[in-house]
Amino acid sequence: MNVFDGRTILVTGGTGSFGNHFTRALLAHANPAAVRIFSRDELKQSEMARRIDDPRLRFLIGDVRDRDRLRRAVDGVDIVVHAAALKQVPACEYNPFEAVRTNILGAQNVAEVCIDAGVPRAVALSTDKAVSPANLYGATKLCAERLFIQANVYAGAHQTLLSCVRYGNVVGSRGSVIPLFLDQASSGELTVTDERMTRFWITLDQAVAFVVECISRMQGGELFIPKIPSMRVLELAEAVAPGLPIRYTGIRPGEKLHESLITPEEARHTLDAGWCYVVEPEHQFWGGRQIPGATPVAEDFVYSSDRNTEWLDVDALRGLLASGQRIAEPAAIEVG
Repeated sequence: MNVFDGRTILVTGGTGSFGNHFTRALLAHANPAAVRIFSRDELKQSEMARRIDDPRLRFLIGDVRDRDRLRRAVDGVDIVVHAAALKQVPACEYNPFEAVRTNILGAQNVAEVCIDAGVPRAVALSTDKAVSPANLYGATKLCAERLFIQANVYAGAHQTLLSCVRYGNVVGSRGSVIPLFLDQASSGELTVTDERMTRFWITLDQAVAFVVECISRMQGGELFIPKIPSMRVLELAEAVAPGLPIRYTGIRPGEKLHESLITPEEARHTLDAGWCYVVEPEHQFWGGRQIPGATPVAEDFVYSSDRNTEWLDVDALRGLLASGQRIAEPAAIEVG
């Protein structure tokens, strides 16, 4: 957390579940000069202000589509965490123009204002849905990744470093499967789309800790991917509501049976850094910078939820649920 001491941090989409938890962690474990929360919803901002009463917090109403407002927001900022996005798959499918404006053009706006203002470090949050996307949400996040990474070329002589963090389907955030299962439990039946379905699992604490570590280590241009376990949705259902009958509804449009975090095409320029995987840029701006202790993965390496080497069983899932741990963003597809 030392990288945040005395710094001013801006979090776009800061009223979301990640933004709330990230802000609490910063204020509790670091000594930032200020944390600026940038979002569109004044109600969520007022609720967050009541939950987190700290004089270092600043609340800025704004939209990542509005470049002029972003320019004002990043003035004097040292670190930007870009978490703002339209995340719900059905909403993105029904409102594609809006998804593009927020998730793609919004990411470009954030990158450009960071470069123009000389913000030293900026990191954007992405999702496994960006890997071989099967829906518009994933496609927009893939574009956002590419824009943010390649923006390092546009930085030129500016001091700005830009990187991305890509992590797995987050099972306890708004619209995801745990709240759905809990709601369905009283009816005596759970719905699951397919008995074979698997997902990656990451807790809110883990997501925040990973982003913090990436910010402290980034050199600009990296796509950081955590090493996280997989779980089977059927086992999650058993952990949430033991013994209840399950009705299978079929895979929905834009939904995958399994999720991937690294494809074989990306494996050619992916390193195993021990604590995470790092997908390096394929372009010359990377300049041969070294990641200490990192080694190349096999050329046919695939990091997918069904081929993972680490799994959570029913007992482990029950333990996490019993501990009260919430799960982190971004959740884009309800898998139950």
